[in-house]
Amino acid sequence: MSYEDIQLVNNEAIHNFELVIEAYRAFIDYKQKGDKVYLIHTEVPVELKGKGAAEAIVEKTFIYLEEHNLKLVPLCTYVGLYLKRHPNWNRLLA
Repeated sequence: MSYEDIQLVNNEAIHNFELVIEAYRAFIDYKQKGDKVYLIHTEVPVELKGKGAAEAIVEKTFIYLEEHNLKLVPLCTYVGLYLKRHPNWNRLLA
């Protein structure tokens, strides 16, 4: 499944990066201190599991961080695994 056309939303009020896919909300919970963004937890509804939604939201979040000159602090297990599979994104690490 392709998520290229789905816009990442930075819901600053609740500290979530969000993707709404097929009426379901996937999100990454974060905290920001200065130019560092701590990615705490990635959650994808069971209806989207196995469809690439987690990978899509992490990649879109990394693109957002890079575009906004922010540094990454990966606290989420899934984000850490994604970085191991895609080491080119290590350039964002704080």
